[in-house]
Amino acid sequence: MSEASLHILHAGALRGPLKECARVFQDARPGVTVTMQGAGSRECARRLQHGEKADVIVLADPAIFVDFLAPDIVARCFVFATDRIVIAFDEYSRGQGGIDSRNWMDVLLADRVTYARSDENLDPCGYRTLMVWQLAERYYNRGGLYKRLQARCPRDRIVPKSIDLVELVAQGRIDYAFVYSSVAKQFDLRHLTLPREIDLSSPAFAQRYARAAVTLEGRQPGETAVVRGAPIEFAIGVHRQTKHPALAQAFLDLVHGREGQRILEENGLIPC
Repeated sequence: MSEASLHILHAGALRGPLKECARVFQDARPGVTVTMQGAGSRECARRLQHGEKADVIVLADPAIFVDFLAPDIVARCFVFATDRIVIAFDEYSRGQGGIDSRNWMDVLLADRVTYARSDENLDPCGYRTLMVWQLAERYYNRGGLYKRLQARCPRDRIVPKSIDLVELVAQGRIDYAFVYSSVAKQFDLRHLTLPREIDLSSPAFAQRYARAAVTLEGRQPGETAVVRGAPIEFAIGVHRQTKHPALAQAFLDLVHGREGQRILEENGLIPC
């Protein structure tokens, strides 16, 4: 019988590197069972608010810890990695042969081309995608681009979490998807890197990113909240009511340590 168990509730996009961290963690502790469950980060926070239990919580935006989980559920969170938004596709995507960082919006808006994103109210990649579209309208001086991109991405092409987009591209159900660079690399998807001025990757452009804003469902039913653009950060924290605080802290130490940083880098993330 296992001596203890550790449950990790995590952003779906982080499943790859966290699985590898969990394997290393368990190998060093044969009596410990690690379980994992992934969802969009805002959905994870909602579940915790409604009483779902977890020992370690790993989300795609530290602001969600602050807005939804502090101080009652998580006392502190720690940023451990960064990333960027890219446009993923495969060799069969319409227009992929000529897409580049200057014309991607024209390719996406062409007849018969399809693209998708994740739900902004469930998943940070969703609202970050909307921010990229807003920033692109300014950067390329293309008035109305944001609304045009929204109009061509109807509800049936909006999925709960960004990792769901990988399957849509792989199955040819869509041509393009807005995902994290690390996700595209983990699943060996071709992808277009966008200018740093709009891809939410660089602290040097934090003020520029903050010009983008998305209105989301708030902490309480019926409330709304405005989220502004910022450099992408992923964060980790320990549930205040964990029954295994030492184990939970040990997992955090692994993620922040040399072995964890190696795993993050191998999965396309930028440790910090």
